[in-house]
Amino acid sequence: MIGGCLCCTTVNPVSELSAELAPLWRAVHDRLSSGRPVSRVRVGPLDCRQRDAVADLLGLGRMPGEYVTISLATLDQILIESVGAGARAVVTQLVGVPGDRAGDRARAAAERAELWAWLNSHPVLAAQPALEPWAMTVRRAGLIRGSVPRTQEEIGQVLRVLAELPASGVPLPLLADRVLGNTHALDDSTRCAGLVLRALAAIYDVEVPENAQQRRALWERAGVADDELSAVVLAAGIRPTGDDVASRILQACGEAGQAAALTLSQLRASTDMRGLPADVWVFENPSVLAMALTRFGRRCPPIVVTSGWPNSAVILLLQKLAAARTGLHYHGDFDGEGLRIAAAVVARTGAKPWRMTSADYLGAVTDGPSAGRVTEVPWDADLASHLTRLGITVAEERVAAGLLDELAEQFLLA
Repeated sequence: MIGGCLCCTTVNPVSELSAELAPLWRAVHDRLSSGRPVSRVRVGPLDCRQRDAVADLLGLGRMPGEYVTISLATLDQILIESVGAGARAVVTQLVGVPGDRAGDRARAAAERAELWAWLNSHPVLAAQPALEPWAMTVRRAGLIRGSVPRTQEEIGQVLRVLAELPASGVPLPLLADRVLGNTHALDDSTRCAGLVLRALAAIYDVEVPENAQQRRALWERAGVADDELSAVVLAAGIRPTGDDVASRILQACGEAGQAAALTLSQLRASTDMRGLPADVWVFENPSVLAMALTRFGRRCPPIVVTSGWPNSAVILLLQKLAAARTGLHYHGDFDGEGLRIAAAVVARTGAKPWRMTSADYLGAVTDGPSAGRVTEVPWDADLASHLTRLGITVAEERVAAGLLDELAEQFLLA
């Protein structure tokens, strides 16, 4: 054995330990790197010279077997007496600083938990609870290339894109450039585009697209690269004072007691929509607008219709109204899809749900078609559960008369 204290000799006694003991130091290093309490270390297989060296170190009276189990406390005592340092100090010098696998696993688990908590509480998911199944799928898929920062960065890109949808007819490369700084960031081959399309499929309750045609159709449904002429929004009772094309159409139709059908192209060309109303009521179904025009004619209150899922023209008009500080009040069908449409409009335009509470539903429900798949909404924690429990749709047309009565009272209309 080599004597002397590790801290008071010019010759480092650890470096003089037999080279045949290398398997022992690697085994000790590995066990200490577990990050858990260690009492014994098993080393092997050992050849004859290595077994002899271990016997010499431990002071054994006979040659050990191919595998040897050593008490760490005994090894510490022997090493302190022989080289002035315990097992941890010896393996640190000869092999390297022991790791902490248990600690690493705990830290990695905490990082993953923090990542998924960030995703689950993200404002985009809070605004559109229909995305919850998509978020669960993302979580089950695990980390991208095993990295929490990379995963959060890529999911964050997806959520930034979703926050801009439905869009107002912007081409896909321009959307990608505006949101992600790269015109090719949403190309078919990108992971980001795939995740966005899966999220849109969850929102619209459709199958995940499997080919280029289906992908293009889903992008268009989300207001990306819509045809400027075929995307149309219906409105009535709005009389802007501007001289742009949309203002003139709205003025003329308002004076005639008719609905205006504004194309995306006309709305894009209209940059002077002044004199917009303080409040506008947004309905899901065109039939409600028809009822309002029949009842009020030229005195029709300000109304916009989404005609189901809002296209790019609808979104652009509502955004123009919101930018002018017009209050938007939304009402739609009480069914699974109706709630998802409502959540999308609220999230994208800042509209406030109007007569869309649990009390409104329960006060109107009798019988009707199935409500379909129902998802949570952010403005009423109990509404989805009521629809799920009863499973009955309340179509907007069924309550339209009462809604128009309320508008008549507010606008002092007979």
